[in-house]
Amino acid sequence: MTPAIVFVAAGVVLGSDALGLIEVTPSGHLIKALANATLALVLFADASRIDLGALRREATVPVRLLGMGLPLTIVAGALVAVPLLGKLTLLEAVVLAVVLAPTDAALGQVVVTEKRLPSRIRQGLNVESGLNDGICVPLLLIALTAAEVESSQKTTIGAVQLVAEQIGYGVLAGAAGGTVAAAVLLTAGRRGWIDGAWMQILPLAGAATSYGVALGLGGSGFIAAFVGGGVYGFLRRRFGETEQLLEEVGSLLDALTFLAFGAVLLVPALKTITGGGVVYAVLSLTVIRMLPVAVSMLGTGARMPTVAFLGWFGPRGLASIVFAAIVVEEAHLPHTDVIVSTTLAAVGLSVLAHGVSAAPLVRRYVAWYESHPPERVPAMESVPAAHHRWRHPVRP
Repeated sequence: MTPAIVFVAAGVVLGSDALGLIEVTPSGHLIKALANATLALVLFADASRIDLGALRREATVPVRLLGMGLPLTIVAGALVAVPLLGKLTLLEAVVLAVVLAPTDAALGQVVVTEKRLPSRIRQGLNVESGLNDGICVPLLLIALTAAEVESSQKTTIGAVQLVAEQIGYGVLAGAAGGTVAAAVLLTAGRRGWIDGAWMQILPLAGAATSYGVALGLGGSGFIAAFVGGGVYGFLRRRFGETEQLLEEVGSLLDALTFLAFGAVLLVPALKTITGGGVVYAVLSLTVIRMLPVAVSMLGTGARMPTVAFLGWFGPRGLASIVFAAIVVEEAHLPHTDVIVSTTLAAVGLSVLAHGVSAAPLVRRYVAWYESHPPERVPAMESVPAAHHRWRHPVRP
């Protein structure tokens, strides 16, 4: 029973379709604010943990998953959505594919925390989950804008200007917010102006500043949070880690988001989804994810159990929920309801399927890996990878 399963189930039971103890409308500002704050903190924290040196030393798995597997997943998702969900245009199908592209390793936490797993596989999935949501934010903005141009909601010139402003101002605000937070940390820390416990506030302030300044300028707050976290993490590297409170708050908001997802969003989505949407949700978690991963791992020498393991453990979670909210709030597409209901159904299915299967499949994969005698250990899987910190604090 993963935390996501528990909170989603609790939300369904407490929501308006059951006990009625949580009365919030799906379009309410509270849900949007909660989801946006959660993703902004997660993006800042994820980016702050990027270790470029470690990635350069062992980048085979994450670079292939992000550089080849991610774009192939988006292409496959769009091509499958057009015939299966007949209402969608090609660009709307691309929007749906981008919304469902990022993974959330928290839905199968044991996959990235089990030390008996080959470190190359464990860290590859960890890095993929930490970076693909930040990579998908500008892709979503571009896809949404192109789809709105196609549906005559925007002119081409206005669309290009909007995308440029969203990305450009987002990068500038993130760079400024991350730099200011790191400068305060290094200056105050070296001079002893702030007690160590209170330094935990600075990453939170950096994330909020990056996000808020970007929105004020007309840029993307999520791009700003990701860039700000990367700048902050790079500048404060020699000072040590200061993100524990940021990760604790992110974990709390993550749990509340899944509670709200179960209470407010999941049941209405299941009531309105079509048969084609259900089939697409299943394919999104299986074929649409697993075939691109298999293609991306060609030439690495990875054995079939490893390829299947990497392909299956691409859960859809927080980022897809927030991306769906962005589609509802900021886009004016003819078939927004189809995109959102399919996305939420896929997330609900992923919470259950990946949560239930994580522990037994990890045990089975570890048993396969450890069954090889030392002289016959699979070469690709046995190469050690540099350690990348797990997204959320792990308690003994």
